[in-house]
Amino acid sequence: MNLSRTVALTSSSLVLLAAISLWAQHTPLVNDSQLDVQLQSIASAHHGKVALYAHNLRTGQSAELNADEPVKTASVIKMGILLDAAEQIRGGTATFDDKLVLTKDNQVPGSGILGQLTAPLTLPLRDVLHLMVVLSDNTATNVAIDRLGLAHINATLEAAGLKHTYLYKKVYKPSTAPMPADQPQFGLGKTTAREMASIMERFAECRLSLDGTAPLPSDGAICGVVLHSLREQQDRDSLPRYLESLDTSEKGSAIGNKTGALDQVRNDVALIASVNGPIVIAGFTWDNADQRWTGDNEGEQTLAKLAQAIVTRWSPKGLDPNSFNWENPLAAVAH
Repeated sequence: MNLSRTVALTSSSLVLLAAISLWAQHTPLVNDSQLDVQLQSIASAHHGKVALYAHNLRTGQSAELNADEPVKTASVIKMGILLDAAEQIRGGTATFDDKLVLTKDNQVPGSGILGQLTAPLTLPLRDVLHLMVVLSDNTATNVAIDRLGLAHINATLEAAGLKHTYLYKKVYKPSTAPMPADQPQFGLGKTTAREMASIMERFAECRLSLDGTAPLPSDGAICGVVLHSLREQQDRDSLPRYLESLDTSEKGSAIGNKTGALDQVRNDVALIASVNGPIVIAGFTWDNADQRWTGDNEGEQTLAKLAQAIVTRWSPKGLDPNSFNWENPLAAVAH
């Protein structure tokens, strides 16, 4: 036996093993069985039903629970209205500066402030959409629907490839057209965790083109306006709950999100800027036993626990708001 050759082979093998080990440490586990077990345990402990889809846009890691189950959206469907607004602004049929008139007819109860103000009142589309997000303002939502068109919103959702996402009508208003047969089951809107996550992913990656063509020069700024509103969301009791203690009136949040709630429903979809890349999470709970309208609602806490498990697993070093360009996702990250 040639001893020198044997030693050389052994050294080469050690180098190869070291390289494989290093690769394994830095290559993401797209399918993470340990995380799956943890998420299932959290969902099983919830007194209600749970659907979830999570995706790290940098590493490709994903996790899901009943991700294709059609669910009640509550106010999370307002993400679909944001998408259509972005499309119409992109196409030149609307602008953020369009003047919209708040009428008494559109004033409805529930979340928000416009329903309590004196009509008529003129507001730019930019402010109407902002209120629709940060306060989940139901009256602002109705004003936006009047401007954009219910049929156009749903046509945009369909063009985006969403087969189970639909806005049925204005908030707290009877429909003026025949309703699909499944409307009584879902109320204001329906979606799936996977499809709602895909809307957030479009804004995170600024993929506004519905036919897959290249971005327009104006796309980055449009996405920036939408993300600014999502980042200033004032309801932080669900997905952000255990991830960030910052008040969104302060600067530097690493999370943009949109919530939705009914007596038996708590939902949230979020974009989270982590050290290891942007993470999108869409979480839905329904048929909830806990119907308290407080931050201690079990649905809120279940969503928070799911988000905490995902971020801890995928980004052990936590969040970094500066790792993502909130003003223009198409531009380089500003340092």
